[in-house]
Amino acid sequence: MIRQEELIAMCRQGDPKAYTALYNEHAPAVYSTILRLIEHTAEAEDVLQETFVAAFKGIHGLKETGGFRGWIKRIAINKSIDLVRKRKLKFVELETTWVVREEEDEIDEAAFEYTMDAVTDAIERLPDGYRTIFNLFAIENISHAEIARMLGMEHTTVRTQYHRAKHKILNMLKEGGYCEK
Repeated sequence: MIRQEELIAMCRQGDPKAYTALYNEHAPAVYSTILRLIEHTAEAEDVLQETFVAAFKGIHGLKETGGFRGWIKRIAINKSIDLVRKRKLKFVELETTWVVREEEDEIDEAAFEYTMDAVTDAIERLPDGYRTIFNLFAIENISHAEIARMLGMEHTTVRTQYHRAKHKILNMLKEGGYCEK
């Protein structure tokens, strides 16, 4: 089996087999990331294709320090967010009557046990703006500040929407009878 560094070197030399090998190795994980941000499979497939085209065109700029998977997932996230912006997805701005309080931040999440399918279903049922921010922060581990920069929003709005998304997920799980305890 050829190591990833060798495949990248072969791609830089234009080897089609190396492109195919890198695609086959990383496409499923990248597609999963895209699907968390873009709910329509046809659009997600388009973003996946655009992501790999952009990655392979820019493979000469890939630094050896970070790794291909992290680099291509970042490209996929950026392309997904570009599509979200094109759709002019409206993110709910911070309402003056709703402020995150310390006691609202403290949710005893350990008191609930849910199946992965139930949690995934609850996340998918979130409004688009909440789902996007929740997935970028909770799943992709992107900071609130970076999400704010990517989406052109205030840091406080991102933080508030993340908390609202988390509360909505927990409420959907409670109301949906998903609790296994």
